[in-house]
Amino acid sequence: MMDDTRPIRLSSLAHGGGCGCKLDPAVLSDILGGPSGFPLPKELIIDASTRDDAAVWRINDETALVATTDFFTPIVDDPEVFGKIAATNALSDVYAMGATPIFCLALVGMPVGKLPPEMIRAILAGGRSVAEAAGAPIAGGHSIDAAEPIYGLVALGTVHPDRLLSNAGAKPGDVLILGKPIGIGVFSAALKQDRLSDEGYAQMVASTTRLNTPGAGLAALGGVNAATDVTGFGLLGHLSEMCEGAGVRAVIERAAVPVFEEARALAADGVKTGASGRNWAAVGGGVERPADWSAMDEVLWCDPQTSGGLLVSCTPESAEAVLEHFRQAGHVDAAVVGRIEAGEGIQVI
Repeated sequence: MMDDTRPIRLSSLAHGGGCGCKLDPAVLSDILGGPSGFPLPKELIIDASTRDDAAVWRINDETALVATTDFFTPIVDDPEVFGKIAATNALSDVYAMGATPIFCLALVGMPVGKLPPEMIRAILAGGRSVAEAAGAPIAGGHSIDAAEPIYGLVALGTVHPDRLLSNAGAKPGDVLILGKPIGIGVFSAALKQDRLSDEGYAQMVASTTRLNTPGAGLAALGGVNAATDVTGFGLLGHLSEMCEGAGVRAVIERAAVPVFEEARALAADGVKTGASGRNWAAVGGGVERPADWSAMDEVLWCDPQTSGGLLVSCTPESAEAVLEHFRQAGHVDAAVVGRIEAGEGIQVI
């Protein structure tokens, strides 16, 4: 007989979790197809054509509106923590554009017959606490009765048009800075398998609930040419989008990329998400890699990051100021991980 007194595991109600739920990059590209042919208004200064983190509408010479949305199924079992992670992840796209969040709308899909109201309230409370901490209160939203728990936000922000950051502005000679370690997808897979340590879980929650606030002040530092956040397509996937958007080539130093040590050990032991293989299939053909490249490397570098770090392309002269900017916001693992060159593709050295 089923023990109805056992706590409900949110992650057991979802087929995937966090940004690992994203559609296969190849499938997404096929679904979206090419341009619609509809003439875009001149005020829409960034749309989906560069696969950027958000759309941007110029309101006037002083203000542009940044709009994005993100939602997913649970990556953890604690409902309040799930809400916090989902909200942090959604707001990340605003910060990646160099913008400051102003308000949000909630996107809520819940299996009402499976989850008690108090758990749903806890999810919403977690999201609300993060949005308010970012100065972007949740002003409304929409909810449906869904087969799986789904939560996220529409996030809106503002930025001066001259300080807008795109993923397509990287220039040869730039260095690449990554703001958070990778390995969150491996952590989430290990959690589902009851193989994640208490320390690993604490690292996972701390990273995924840390807002990417450094993004809002990056452009003011000078020398910052491009930014994106590393989420569901993994480090190689989002770096590939940056290179394609700017028409450049990236060289990454494998040893310089910050990785959670427990995630490295788990990946070496075969723990991975289904999304990492799909991500590699989408970008692996354009990646030059060293002779000792391993299955573990493939997993980690294509690991879907939920609420991952910012990836910044900046001049070498501005790199130390950018790193200090990250550290002052609590992103102590931020590191220079590579450089931008003329050409195409990605090389791992």
